[in-house]
Amino acid sequence: MKQFFVLTLFPEMIEQTLSHSIMGRAQKEGHISVEAVNIRDFTQNKHKHVDDYPYGGGAGLVMQGQPIYDAYQSLLPKAEHARVVFMTPQGRPFTQRVAEELAQEENLVFLCGHYEGIDERVIEEIVTDEISLGDFVLTGGELAAITIIDAVSRLVPGVLGKEESFEDESFSEGLLEYPQYTRPPVFMGREVPEVLLSGHHGNVAKWRREQALIRTAKKRPDLLKKAVLTKQDIAFLQKQGITIEETE
Repeated sequence: MKQFFVLTLFPEMIEQTLSHSIMGRAQKEGHISVEAVNIRDFTQNKHKHVDDYPYGGGAGLVMQGQPIYDAYQSLLPKAEHARVVFMTPQGRPFTQRVAEELAQEENLVFLCGHYEGIDERVIEEIVTDEISLGDFVLTGGELAAITIIDAVSRLVPGVLGKEESFEDESFSEGLLEYPQYTRPPVFMGREVPEVLLSGHHGNVAKWRREQALIRTAKKRPDLLKKAVLTKQDIAFLQKQGITIEETE
């Protein structure tokens, strides 16, 4: 069972969000566990403050190192040697490849900051990875941590039920996912592609691959440059007037 530990000021935000749908079922079935640790429980301040004014001046408050460090220590030894991921816009970008990397770990600890940041000394002491969802700023690290836990959990055996559930999804092979259709066969005058109704698995697989190539070239050409393409893929793209060089 993969274990996720989240150091946060808002444990209910983590617990409530991840208690639904696939993540909730995965926890009930014992594939993953999520434990949110309230940093505020470890402050030594009688008023339960976990922040203070920054040295050198400036606006806002900075989270203190002591309660964060003690909260982390409370997880030992069950989270010993676990990678500690600090959610920060200064970190390396999160991608599907990073999700696959983190999925290899038995335990993961996420540190969620708030206010103007966290005392740098505790980051240096316990953090092993700094990860960002993108070039924007959130009010706290909880939403980012939830996103990564969801993405990583989907790669844990048993969580989705079928291996193909994630193997065919966007980014799993470096391409965007092909279009999906369901009943009815005609909706708003638009028909389901005939090949999907044929029952011919080989033709369906070929169509889906081609659609994934076209969609990636159109919407995310930057991904196409990095994807592993077969000779058939390249020949198909060339027939569409698309070359890898043109995507740069």
